[in-house]
Amino acid sequence: MPLKFTGRSFLTLKDYSPAEIQALLDLARDCKKQKKDGVYPKRLVNKNVALVFEKPSTRTRCAFTTACYDEGAHPEYLGKNDIQMGKKESIPDTARVLGRMFDGIQYRGFEQKIVEDLAKWSGVPVWNGLTDDDHPTQVLADFQTLEENLGRLKGLKLVYVGDGRNNVSNALLIGSMKMGMHYTIAAPGSLFPQKELQDWAAKMARETGAVLELEVNPMKAVQKADAIYTDVWVSMGEEGKPGIQERIESLRPYQVNAKLMSATGKNNTLFLHCLPAHHTNGHHDMEVTEDVFESANSKVFDEAENRVHTIKAVMVATMT
Repeated sequence: MPLKFTGRSFLTLKDYSPAEIQALLDLARDCKKQKKDGVYPKRLVNKNVALVFEKPSTRTRCAFTTACYDEGAHPEYLGKNDIQMGKKESIPDTARVLGRMFDGIQYRGFEQKIVEDLAKWSGVPVWNGLTDDDHPTQVLADFQTLEENLGRLKGLKLVYVGDGRNNVSNALLIGSMKMGMHYTIAAPGSLFPQKELQDWAAKMARETGAVLELEVNPMKAVQKADAIYTDVWVSMGEEGKPGIQERIESLRPYQVNAKLMSATGKNNTLFLHCLPAHHTNGHHDMEVTEDVFESANSKVFDEAENRVHTIKAVMVATMT
């Protein structure tokens, strides 16, 4: 790989150039083909990887674990009750201990500052498996799925429908601006991304030709969309917080259903979701209806599988 990745952390796509993001996607494509062909290069033999999880996960945990074993590395799962990070021991101290024992660290939890501190103090690559602000490994899998189905990223119109200031939308916004895409958020005005991120996006768009559009009318937003993306209306850890029921009420007009899909004016618009999804027939408290979720246009399980290949690409690139 001609670009320099060795020893770098993967905390946000803001830190990576369009060429570097594309190189990771190309490597992920190669990783996927190798696995399908039964070829296992074992590029991470004798590498030990710490998987630090303050939030539980299905796809992120399984993808990192599978990717490690495929490449010959040893993954060690560290749940919130397994280590003293942030309780009896400071994050810098934990980071330095883990960095002496492991060759790479995955963190999935709450504050972006925690993953940044792990990267600052550990001395080894740190990968962001999800924070409250960002979810960059998810977006790599989303982008691999788009490339597989549509052949490109630049110029694609990706519409996110729902809570437009959650971590997944933030990460998609960052990635879309980097890769010259047209990213539209359909959400109530109260759920638009933070102004600081909007300002960053405007600056990046001038460099890459990307477009950021914020729209309160979902039917208008999805016109000519190449893909529609949604996520749960209540993120992990938010259950029971004040104002959640009000948010659900405000998002009901943003459910992805057959009517919204038809408003694209196209019959081949993809449906994407990071999972887990709430989907059921006739239920208005769900972000997507069963018919859309199970349709031929739905690529949600391709996205889930691609978590393995893109995470493998990030680990191989940064640890070799």
